[in-house]
Amino acid sequence: MWNDFDDNDNQWDDGDEEDFRKEQDRINKHPLMQKANDILLLTEALVGVLDESAKEMYGTFMLEDATVICGKFGGAEGVDDYILKMENAVFMKVHARHLNSMTYSVAMVDNHAEEHLQLLRDAINDFKSLFVDWVKGFDPSCKYDDGWGLF
Repeated sequence: MWNDFDDNDNQWDDGDEEDFRKEQDRINKHPLMQKANDILLLTEALVGVLDESAKEMYGTFMLEDATVICGKFGGAEGVDDYILKMENAVFMKVHARHLNSMTYSVAMVDNHAEEHLQLLRDAINDFKSLFVDWVKGFDPSCKYDDGWGLF
């Protein structure tokens, strides 16, 4: 079974690596990805200074939300398919809203400086504005029916 692979068959060439790096750079330089990374850094800093009980209760969820936002943007921006873009966009929206709501929960159980929480909320709000414009740029004519009937 595993002998079907030809070790001499190199389908990856230097141009592929260069194209891959250019695409990664394009995605990483996108304003929405940069704002998502800002949110991730703010979330990491915020979770890092929470007291142990708040960190245990909220930290994992907050870090997951911030990480998913970044990952889903990369997945959406790297494809042309409208359905895949919309699916990833929905995940991003849900996690951004959840992260925002977590800032209010943290404020109720932790004596954390409200200014730090507000910085994260402001970053999420900025992200939301960029997100709305980004989604408007999706091309609904470029979609491949996946059989699920959404989008």
